[in-house]
Amino acid sequence: MSEKFEMVKRYLLDLDLKIVKEDAKEEMVVAEDPDNGIQNLVIDCEDPILILEQLIMPVPKQPGDLYKRLLQMNRNMVHGAFVLDEQGKYVIFRDTLQLENLDQNELEASVQALSLALAENSIELLKYAKQ
Repeated sequence: MSEKFEMVKRYLLDLDLKIVKEDAKEEMVVAEDPDNGIQNLVIDCEDPILILEQLIMPVPKQPGDLYKRLLQMNRNMVHGAFVLDEQGKYVIFRDTLQLENLDQNELEASVQALSLALAENSIELLKYAKQ
């Protein structure tokens, strides 16, 4: 295990995120903070970057203006963005951070941006998810 991976895990625990799964070989963890909307947040150390991804919802069969709305939501996000997976089947929150100079405040800001984006957009996202 690299020092950077250990540092990321320490930061997550200091931020009161619960590590629910860990793959030390892949230097990846899954973290949760259900009270703040963080569910199965995948955090992957892919030196030189740290990748954070959380599944938000499947793309509905009739997405309507979902893609336009996601781009508009992204405009207001401080960190990260709502993106589609490679097959275009799921909406995911994704953020990338530089590992080299990563500090706890930066990781916290990314996690808080996800929580805030969910809080601000959850009602609208749920409407799309139910289509």
